[in-house]
Amino acid sequence: MSPVLLQVLILFGGLSMLAFGGGTAVLPDMQRAAVDHYHWLTAREFLDMFAISRAAPGPGSLIVVLVGLKAAGLAGALVAFVAMFTPPCIAIYVLARYWHRAAESAWRALVERALAPVSVGLTFASGLSLMRGTEHGWLPWGVTIISAALFAATEISPILLLLGGAAALLLVGS
Repeated sequence: MSPVLLQVLILFGGLSMLAFGGGTAVLPDMQRAAVDHYHWLTAREFLDMFAISRAAPGPGSLIVVLVGLKAAGLAGALVAFVAMFTPPCIAIYVLARYWHRAAESAWRALVERALAPVSVGLTFASGLSLMRGTEHGWLPWGVTIISAALFAATEISPILLLLGGAAALLLVGS
């Protein structure tokens, strides 16, 4: 196995077991490793891959395939996919067998309550990491913060928020 494929395997194998709440939770670490540590791609390429992975059908965590493809071609894409999805699939299969048996136990409720804020915190950190890479002025930061606040506090459609933010930036010429 080539050194780059081994790096892809180790990176995504490790991240896969930290992705509480979904693949979004590990985006900051993925970005830091792929862009700053291994230099497989630029920050702009990572953000473009993030956008593509969100626009494409399927789970958003398929960004790992795009990063693996950029790092080591088709073999890298395959290794990234297997490394990201196989360990948690096996872990969930094993844990689910015991989880259902413990439906009424106190420890299960405690674990569920403990993991919820961890998941939310990791997701927030990934949003902040992506925002740092894209926002370069007071107006884009303001649109992002206002949109996030409106999304959290109201029932406004995310599509309307996107359109409103885009319109605000176009009107000002940013």
